[in-house]
Amino acid sequence: MNTKGPIVEFWFEFASTYSYPAAMRIETAADAAGAELLWKPFLLGPIFQAQGYASSPFLVHEQKGRYMWRDVERLCAKHHIAWRRPSSFPRTSVTAARIACSHAEAPWLPSFVRGVYRANFADDRNIGDDAVIRDCLADVGVDADAAIAHALSAAEKPKLRDNSLAAQQRGIFGAPSFVVGKELFWGNDRLDDALAWALRPR
Repeated sequence: MNTKGPIVEFWFEFASTYSYPAAMRIETAADAAGAELLWKPFLLGPIFQAQGYASSPFLVHEQKGRYMWRDVERLCAKHHIAWRRPSSFPRTSVTAARIACSHAEAPWLPSFVRGVYRANFADDRNIGDDAVIRDCLADVGVDADAAIAHALSAAEKPKLRDNSLAAQQRGIFGAPSFVVGKELFWGNDRLDDALAWALRPR
């Protein structure tokens, strides 16, 4: 991760379809742009509930959901990202998100995040199953038992809730979102705009 350039916050939800292509390409794009990338996992559930949804809006609005699945399939083909529509949606992602929050500075975090997304959206594995998350941790050379225990410790466990509250305070209403200073960019298709804004002449 580049640590000298302007800062771009990447707010993502592991269950979010559009966060998948963003997560798979953002590190390379940020490095190429010379921007520092901060990975910010959070939960969309409380935000959707505040909007009056019991679950994903894509489940509530049938036509929107149908469009989303085809659109993500096209996006993944465009960016040469493996894709398989998950047999269950949305999947619980609390454990994965807690791990990402409590290991935010770990050098293996980006690879872990991509691994969880691949498990969900390329391999159709249940990321709500701790066994799947353990495999994702093992794949990046991490002691799964130690990483999970750390994430669930009394000091670390609240970090996911804090991140989710911080997302709401920033005005975030969906994922993926990118924050540059006080500027909010929403959606996978705004990734390049967020990087360009971060690098604009002051």
